[in-house]
Amino acid sequence: MNLESIKAEFFQLLDVLAKWAVSPKFYAQIIAIVLAIILAWMLAKILKRKLSFLNTPPTASSSKLAHGLLTGFYTARDLVFPVLAVSFLSIAIQATHIQVGQSWLVIIAQGLSVVLLLRTAITRFIHNSFIRSLFLWVGIPVATLHVFGWLDNTITFLDSMALEVGNIRLSAYALARVAVFGSILFWLGRISNKAGQEAIRSQEKLDVRSQEVFSKLFEIALFMVIFFVLLQIVGINLTTLAVFGGALGVGLGFGLQQIAANFISGIIILLDGSMTVGEYIELEDGRSGHLIAINMRSSTIETFEGKEIVVPNEQFITTAFTNWTRKDPYQRYTVEFSVSYDSDIPAIPALILEAIRKHPQIIETPEPSDCEIIGFGDSGVNFHVEYWMEGIDDGRNRVDSDLMLIIWNTLKENNISMPFPQREVRIIGGEMPK
Repeated sequence: MNLESIKAEFFQLLDVLAKWAVSPKFYAQIIAIVLAIILAWMLAKILKRKLSFLNTPPTASSSKLAHGLLTGFYTARDLVFPVLAVSFLSIAIQATHIQVGQSWLVIIAQGLSVVLLLRTAITRFIHNSFIRSLFLWVGIPVATLHVFGWLDNTITFLDSMALEVGNIRLSAYALARVAVFGSILFWLGRISNKAGQEAIRSQEKLDVRSQEVFSKLFEIALFMVIFFVLLQIVGINLTTLAVFGGALGVGLGFGLQQIAANFISGIIILLDGSMTVGEYIELEDGRSGHLIAINMRSSTIETFEGKEIVVPNEQFITTAFTNWTRKDPYQRYTVEFSVSYDSDIPAIPALILEAIRKHPQIIETPEPSDCEIIGFGDSGVNFHVEYWMEGIDDGRNRVDSDLMLIIWNTLKENNISMPFPQREVRIIGGEMPK
């Protein structure tokens, strides 16, 4: 198509529009459309003013059915005008077709009214953001194409834009279909996965480890099914992938071996029970926190500062870590302190033990608390207190801080001083020069 043909088409279109602009049939349809819209607007306004269930929110009613119906009518009050507009335009179509023999412009106006009706209904009644966006950005364009009779031609055009590789054919229409149905399937998959995992974790007959194993297997199986369904929607026959399966598997083996290692490690962690959600884990580098999630690729540890540490599952298999709460919740901790050499050393352990046992979190099982001398320092005698507690002194509890304060007060009440660093200086060769 050259420039001259484009100009000819353009002037031909202008000529058609000019004929329409001066055609009595065109003006008759315009008048019919305006009258239909005005009548619909006036009648909608009258109905909203006269009918109480359209202008007043429903109050509490003795009947749930009646209250539900009134609520539905009040919610649908914005649909009155679009519904009436579609109805009056249908009458206008018949009238113009009989009177002037044409009604194409009124049909277009009715199509736009249907689109307005759909948009208003979607905005009013669909509250889920995903479903509402899907209807607004996919449903309404498809409905518009269908109303104006362009849907089949659009599908044919998109299907003609295709890429063929062997027996596999990918068209723009197939990709658009995958985008739409894939979004719906993965949205349903997320909902189903959440509901399924909640159902599995609610089974009291299963221990925590079994619940996590079954929930992850359920998640894997669900999304594998979604993946294969998407392949069928695209139109890719699974048997055509057999040729590429070997090469693809080798490529994934080399390129995604770390991801595969983390995935397999996650399955091993869930099966062997070395750690479960809720336990307190300390990593080899000293970072620690409560395990809050075991995912397919990684696990998440929450520290007492509120930070989340994402650890690859492989690290729990190949490196050492400490599980503080694996078998029981009881832990032993130590607090150290020093006293001066001139103190009553033999009386100190009994004083300290009597004081710390009053702390509500100190327990006497599996072993009672103990206070012992651990060495003679440069400035004083060094003690440590060993105590047991239920739970983890991870910063939230700060039991060691409470005990240090108790020890300080106890020593102060008994006139026992804590030593300062002391140094002895000797002068050799006489007195110091003045």
